Amino acid sequence: MAQRQNGSVLVVAVFAIALLSVLTIGIVQMNAEEVQLMQNQVWAVEALATAEAGLNYAFSRIRVGSDPNITSESFNGGSYTVTVGASAVSDLLITSAATTSQGFTAEVEADITVGSSSPYVIRIDRLRINE
Repeated sequence: MAQRQNGSVLVVAVFAIALLSVLTIGIVQMNAEEVQLMQNQVWAVEALATAEAGLNYAFSRIRVGSDPNITSESFNGGSYTVTVGASAVSDLLITSAATTSQGFTAEVEADITVGSSSPYVIRIDRLRINE
């Protein structure tokens, strides 16, 4: 009878080890997905910061009376492009589109009113992010 109990204890031990292994693998997989989600969030914020840098650079060019259109400017390993158009709300519509080195994109648009004397004061009437 003692041999029969030893065999059942072995089966229970193998089952427990298998269950703990599956649980451990599941937790490791969940953590790996969380790390990837966090990295994607960081890259998305980097893309937004790059687009905002393009918008700020265009503002600085407007303030001194230069052409704010920028076809492509490298920034932080990525790049941004700024275009200027007519706005239904104010004087100009400035759009800055950015792409990071990881391929994430962001776009910032600002309807602005420009002052009448140099250095030109810029008022942002409406700001849109990734619309």
